[in-house]
Amino acid sequence: MESYSESYKKAGVDVTAGYQAVELMKSHIARTMSKNVLTDIGGFGGLYALDVSGMKQPVLVSSTDGVGTKLKIAFLMDKHTTIGIDCVAMCVNDIICCGAKPQFFLDYIALGKNFPKKVAEIVSGVAEGCVQVGCALIGGETAEMPGFYPEDEYDVAGFAVGVVDQSKILNSNTQKAGDVLIALQSSGVHSNGYSLIRKVFTVNSGNLARHFSDLGCTLGECLLTPTKIYVTAIQKLLQEVTVKSIAHITGGGFYENIPRALKKGLSARIQRCDVQVLPIFDLIAKTGKIPEHDMFNTFNMGVGMAVCVASEDVDKAIQTLRDAGETAYILGELVESNEGIILK
Repeated sequence: MESYSESYKKAGVDVTAGYQAVELMKSHIARTMSKNVLTDIGGFGGLYALDVSGMKQPVLVSSTDGVGTKLKIAFLMDKHTTIGIDCVAMCVNDIICCGAKPQFFLDYIALGKNFPKKVAEIVSGVAEGCVQVGCALIGGETAEMPGFYPEDEYDVAGFAVGVVDQSKILNSNTQKAGDVLIALQSSGVHSNGYSLIRKVFTVNSGNLARHFSDLGCTLGECLLTPTKIYVTAIQKLLQEVTVKSIAHITGGGFYENIPRALKKGLSARIQRCDVQVLPIFDLIAKTGKIPEHDMFNTFNMGVGMAVCVASEDVDKAIQTLRDAGETAYILGELVESNEGIILK
């Protein structure tokens, strides 16, 4: 008998729409599959055969995150194909800070009404993010929750697992004064600070369509630019030089995230003029009259990641990152101090 409940549909949950959404997303999920995936979509759990060959003490590294109120921009623009990239990026960029390689990903989509085409568009972005990483999308959940979310809104969260040999886990123990921080440029705002952004611009569909010459696009297009995924570049860097720590610049900006990757007793001294701030951040600060300290304490300011290496490895590290397609430059250096960040 076909699974169908007229009573449940009258309550706002259409199970057949869920089945249709699964059919539409299958081709996207297929792009992420590898020989390590042992189950097809639709099982009660995703099975993944972990390859730990060459590792003496494999350690699993996990991360979970969402996209936040950046979703409000996607709702207003009715564009849902890129937001999944953000979801993947926010998880896997954390995992590589440990030196781990992401293996698989799962997503969770909760919505007021299941529009199968929209769900498939969201998952297409998740799949694209996984392809960029080289990890498998082995499962997920779509929850139709009428009365909890408005019909045209949804939330997206993700969960990723990576693996690293215990001897290769990155830590800051070997850091010393004179070590150098290298910046990896962000693609834009990424996925943090959007509550402030929405307040600054009083965001609506009208002003999102406004074109800014400094941005080279509309405000909406700039704000919806997906979070950059740094996995491939960082993996290549780890093969070429000794990386002492990595900081993923997310919520809390410079002041919260960089100190998390520093050895006790060391601080990062950064010259403000050396930070290659992207135009969108200048626009936010000017429009909202946001103090510079608050900008650096909220946004990535154009720096998606900060990598710490010894001074003698700087040139090779920057060249490796540039060869991998990243915009990389010297951000600052470590000094003996307990201030965390010295930004002048």
